Amino acid sequence: MRDESASTTHSPRRAVITGIGVVAPNGTGAEAFWKATQSGLSVLDHVTREGCEDLPLRVAGEVRGFDAGAVIEERYVVQTDRFSHFALAAADLALDHARFGRSEWEADPFSVGVVTAAGSGGGEFGQRELQRLWSQGPKYVGPYQSIAWFYAASTGQISIRHGFKGPCGVVAGDEAGGLDAFAYAGRAVRHGSAAVLVGATEAPLAPYSIACQLGYEDLSTRTEPERAYRPFTSDACGFSPGEGGAMFVVEDEEAARRRGAPVRALIAGHAATFTGPREWERSADGLAHAIRGALAEAGCAPQEVDVVFADALGTPVADAAEARAIAEALGAHGLKVPVTAPKTGTGRAYCAASVLDTAAAVLALEHGVVPPTPNVFDVCHELDVVTGSARPAELRTALVLSRGLMGSNAALVVRKASAEPSA
Repeated sequence: MRDESASTTHSPRRAVITGIGVVAPNGTGAEAFWKATQSGLSVLDHVTREGCEDLPLRVAGEVRGFDAGAVIEERYVVQTDRFSHFALAAADLALDHARFGRSEWEADPFSVGVVTAAGSGGGEFGQRELQRLWSQGPKYVGPYQSIAWFYAASTGQISIRHGFKGPCGVVAGDEAGGLDAFAYAGRAVRHGSAAVLVGATEAPLAPYSIACQLGYEDLSTRTEPERAYRPFTSDACGFSPGEGGAMFVVEDEEAARRRGAPVRALIAGHAATFTGPREWERSADGLAHAIRGALAEAGCAPQEVDVVFADALGTPVADAAEARAIAEALGAHGLKVPVTAPKTGTGRAYCAASVLDTAAAVLALEHGVVPPTPNVFDVCHELDVVTGSARPAELRTALVLSRGLMGSNAALVVRKASAEPSA
């Protein structure tokens, strides 16, 4: 790796986002996702996946009509779980969005890496193979059982499919790992990688996967889609899960501009903390510390934050802790900065939730609009939560927050890209 401190003639490399690929319950592709997100569309609905009809979880955000075979070669489809299908498809969309074609990396495949985050892995694939094991015997278990369920499967399959041989990895950092993956990608670019495919996808809506989630006290089991996930309200009763996710192309800014790529946003700052499983009251201090750390790394004053994309767990104690963290870290500005949680319309997709929030944040910076928080109206915390309809605003800096059920906290600062290269 190149030692940045040894260079005195060049400005530090800056990591920027040039491409966004989304496969979400409210739309596939950045344009469709943004249109639905900006409009405040809620697609939370009753769970329809086979085998889930009688489980206590009744409402979630499903990616409907997704045909993996239409966008991914059959040999990859049969080797991988639904969560990797989403990742492979989103990676293609991100590469296209960035205009990052094969010619950009064929000469040096070691310059491009892949990093993803995952919370549950390939539960649906694993369940199917284990059912075959117990009902028919070991010779009926497919050869891909050993890899398809694994958290790193998406990273591996993306890199193999495209021939990327640079720094690759998977972040096992609880739900906050989605934001931690951006920090990994940013470091790789600053230390010499040309580009990194980064993101997270989840597919937690299979019987075995749902059974695992039923132990989460914060999971909403309400049956009315419009009332199942309502953070920051007196009616908060937990979160509804979702599936899908997003992948991004992260590049060195100067290299991206030289090839004429669309520089969409700068990855400006990140910080992470740990405060313990379901210790929501303690998470306030941990999240506030992460916010301050991310702002410090970004060289950003609290009053420069133009919008906050909240974690929005959806239980009274967790929501109160997040509101307190925002107020502590941003001071008086925390009471008036616009706060939004578009995930209330699509579900809280574990590691992919904060990644989808990052996609929405970058698109909000581009369009100068704060998307609303679906299904949320009567806010009972001292936050300026954007509800009802989108709010036009001059946006240059977005703060994305995430907390995990196991105690991780993370904050990511993304800033609007300037028209000219950095000095």
